[in-house]
This record gives sequence, C-alpha cells and structure tokens, in this order.
Amino acid sequence: MNPIEWLFDAQLHIGGQVILWREVIGNLFGLASALGGMRRKVWAWPVGIIGNALLFTVFLGAVFHTPNPINLYGQAGRQLMFIAVSVYGWCQWRSSRNSSVQVAVAPHWAGGRNRLFLVLGMVAGTLILTPIFRGLGSFEPVWADAWIFTGSLLATYGMAKGWTEFWLIWIAVDIVGVPLLVSAGYYASALLYLFYGGFTLVGFLVWMRVQRRRTTLVAQELTGG
Repeated sequence: MNPIEWLFDAQLHIGGQVILWREVIGNLFGLASALGGMRRKVWAWPVGIIGNALLFTVFLGAVFHTPNPINLYGQAGRQLMFIAVSVYGWCQWRSSRNSSVQVAVAPHWAGGRNRLFLVLGMVAGTLILTPIFRGLGSFEPVWADAWIFTGSLLATYGMAKGWTEFWLIWIAVDIVGVPLLVSAGYYASALLYLFYGGFTLVGFLVWMRVQRRRTTLVAQELTGG
C-alpha cells in the first residue's frame, strides 16, 4: 500500500468509534497553522492548505464512503473557502514581509465600520446559507453548519488583514462547532475545536500585546522618546 492509499484508508479505533487518520492529521495541520498564525509566520498559510485538503474529504463522508457516512456541506465547503482565502492571506503576508516593515503582519483593530461589517456578515451569511445547506442535505441543525462556514470565512479574512478581532470570531465558531461535530460523530474535529476555544483566547491576548507594544514604539518615535 502506497502512502496515499494508507492516508485515505487508515482508521483509528477507540472503543466502538472509528476515526479516520485523515481527520486526525488534517486537524493537526490546522493546529500547526493556527500556531504559526499566532506567531505571525508566513508558513502558517501553506500548512493550513494541506490540512484543508485532507479535511475536505473527511466531511463528505457519504460521498467518499467513509465509516461515518454523514455530509457536513458547510464544513466541507469551508475547506475550499479556506484554501482560496489562504492563498490571498499568503500573498498578503509575503508582501508585508518583503516590505521595509519586515514583519508578516502588524496586528491592529478592525475599526467600527469593519466591525459592523463582520457582525452583519455573520448574521447574513448564516441566514443565506442555512436553506442552501439544508437543500443539499447537510446534517441538522443546519444553521450551525452555516454559522461555522460564515464565521470561518470572516475569521480567515480578518487574519489576512491583520485584524485582532478575528480571534474572537473563532471563539464564536468554536462554541457552535463542538456540539455540532460531536452530534455528527466527528470526534477528532470536535476535540480540536474544544482545544481551539482556549487557544484562540490566548492568541487574542498575544496579538493584543503585540499591538500595544507596536503602538507604544510608534508613539515613542513620533515624540522622539
């Protein structure tokens, strides 16, 4: 069996539950990407893309005939969205790193107008996508799948823009994502979401600290201090 066949077919048996190694490995790549994002490393984007590609096949269980034949179209679709937005973020961070600033991204607040855009986008995206995912036959409650997809899109876009608030969007995604994934039988992903809940809070605090330090340095330069 070649590595690709092994990766596609390998299973982990815990008690009476069957977990695909693809789900475990894909989520580990996602975790590594999140760690890189917290440290503002450009490699976080390509690492995340690999994880997204693996998880896309996991969340279409009925399509790929996995042991868990449940389709979560929002979860699967967001992997494709992640790949597209990650290419944008990758280019954004590489461009910033190659500039005179010499950092991948400078954390900053989104501002009132962009915050309003994020809130309205979260609500509107969930309302629009819920009937679409339900029509495709996504797992109930479908609104949760739509919420996760929309939040993931906005959070990834916010990360690419360097908005510190993007961490808070991830927390909102995790709160809904854990119970949905448990009820759908995707236990490895649910466990990672649970871990992400604490991790995103730490990431938010780290970016806030970097942001305050940067603001202080800029103020000192302006005052000649």
